[in-house]
Amino acid sequence: LCEATCLGIPAIVASNPRNHVTTDASAGLSVGLTPFSKWPGELGLAATRDIKLVKEFAQIAAQEWCAVGLRKGYMYMADLATEPRWQRIEGTFGENADLSAQMISAILSGFQGTKLNSKSVAMTTKHFPGGGPQVDGHDPHFEWGKDQHYPGKMFEYHLKPFIAAIKAGTSAIMPYYAKPVGTTYEEIAFAYNKGILQDLLRKKLGFNGIINSDTGPIEMMPWGVEKLTLHQRYQKAIECGVDIFSGTADPTILLETIQKGLVSESRINESVIRLLIEKFDLGLFENPYVNVAKAGQMVGNPEFQKKADLAQRKSIVLLKNDKKLLPLKPKTKVYFETNYSSRSAQNSISVYHSGSDTWGLEFVDRAEQADVIIAWLIPTSGGLFSLKNEPIDITLKKNNINVDHINSLKKTKPTITVINFTSPWVIEEIYNEDLHTLLATFGTSPEALLDILTAKQKPTGKMPITIPLNSRVVLENQSDVPGYLKSKAYALFKYGDGLTY
Repeated sequence: LCEATCLGIPAIVASNPRNHVTTDASAGLSVGLTPFSKWPGELGLAATRDIKLVKEFAQIAAQEWCAVGLRKGYMYMADLATEPRWQRIEGTFGENADLSAQMISAILSGFQGTKLNSKSVAMTTKHFPGGGPQVDGHDPHFEWGKDQHYPGKMFEYHLKPFIAAIKAGTSAIMPYYAKPVGTTYEEIAFAYNKGILQDLLRKKLGFNGIINSDTGPIEMMPWGVEKLTLHQRYQKAIECGVDIFSGTADPTILLETIQKGLVSESRINESVIRLLIEKFDLGLFENPYVNVAKAGQMVGNPEFQKKADLAQRKSIVLLKNDKKLLPLKPKTKVYFETNYSSRSAQNSISVYHSGSDTWGLEFVDRAEQADVIIAWLIPTSGGLFSLKNEPIDITLKKNNINVDHINSLKKTKPTITVINFTSPWVIEEIYNEDLHTLLATFGTSPEALLDILTAKQKPTGKMPITIPLNSRVVLENQSDVPGYLKSKAYALFKYGDGLTY
């Protein structure tokens, strides 16, 4: 297709993340499990606290991406997990701006190198100036979630990871759909916001790269500029600095906007130059093709997965071990159930069986046969795009967990409770006198979990987020303030918590 055009400008093929174990993968967010190497989710990478390993992740993923011709990533999220109800926390590196800045810097260094080259994947850091502090946790993909606020006056705190990304040379930055309320900035979506994109991002922070709109701000999510025509929306966004419109954008309307004289050709040229430089730097003009045989050897190869397996294990956090059930002793009879593999069915479970003697345990079919029960809970809201215009509830019962069943198990036998935290779930429904052993996962495999439970590898992970004490503190929280800075009465488990053997 590109060869048939008059100038032969090569295409650049982009993707959302595709190297992570994710629970709620969906189009536009994360691809989920693929043949690529399988690493913990972004929260899990942050839980490792291993910046060197995170850079190795990015270097490995870049090799896989380049091998198949993916040269641009709509990632990673520099947003902070300060509002526990926001349903995109799974894609963040947690609540701490300094840790997120370190993570973003390492990932940019791994994917891009010191500067873009023929082995780089160009990164699009998102969502400027930091999604997360949404009113009531709602998301601006929806009209009812369009407002973003800063009741704790921590706007500057949310900029820290983006400042790190700019310093590390991120090729592009993506503004979010939301519009700020209660700030000194105009109450219009960030893609149309001159104060945000020109005064702050370009002038104050010195970003000279590509500003990439999120998908659909013109025709789908034009918050604050609904009264403008499509042509006027293009005009306003381009004047504010947007260089490329993603996804569903219709180029014919953009061309009409230029023909009407609403946007100058010289302004268009500024964006064209930025987009062409990225392609030149990536070497696409010299060689836009891939070696099919090499791609097959590169993607998901055992050496890559070996590093990913290490990261999965380092991402697991031990939160409680009061009865010293862990590590599990050899020949222990274990009943291991989870709602992971059949999570589409409400409250359904599957029982894990080992096909080998890897851990020296005896897996049994029923809880009454066991010495110890492992209950791995995978709460899920159904994903961002299943949300409705109603209050967001992050308790376990409202997110696909049979709370009565779990409490019954804990009364039956000594129980190791494991919870996968894609959100800072409120666990008050099961946090009682029977809960003595608790671990947190952030996207990992059963094999990695069993390695930790049997001390094939000791737990070293640290919490990247704070777990709220109860539903009341969630409702009362200030959505721009990270959990570790909230009142002492807020946390059940704090950012940075994590035990070992």
